[in-house]
Amino acid sequence: MARWIPVAPAESIASGDYAQIEVDDVLVAVFNICGEFYAIDDICTHDGGELAGGAIEGDVVICPRHGARFCLRTGAALSPPAYEPVRTYPTRINEGVVEVNAEP
Repeated sequence: MARWIPVAPAESIASGDYAQIEVDDVLVAVFNICGEFYAIDDICTHDGGELAGGAIEGDVVICPRHGARFCLRTGAALSPPAYEPVRTYPTRINEGVVEVNAEP
């Protein structure tokens, strides 16, 4: 069963920006890419640092420390030094609020 967690009003997360929330003690970054919202664990699988705040190119976030690239749609690691994907979460907009489904 889905467990939807509210993040923020959709209008408060500008295109190209992000919001962060905790889901079961894990920091999750929710990105707005041209009106579509994508949520991933905010942890670079290379060094454990945050991905939020890294440059965004299309649907890719670039780790601000070592340049690893991750697909926001699938979580796939797209370039070294990261080789492991990040977890993704389904998102939806419910009554104007972005929500993340915390169930695996």
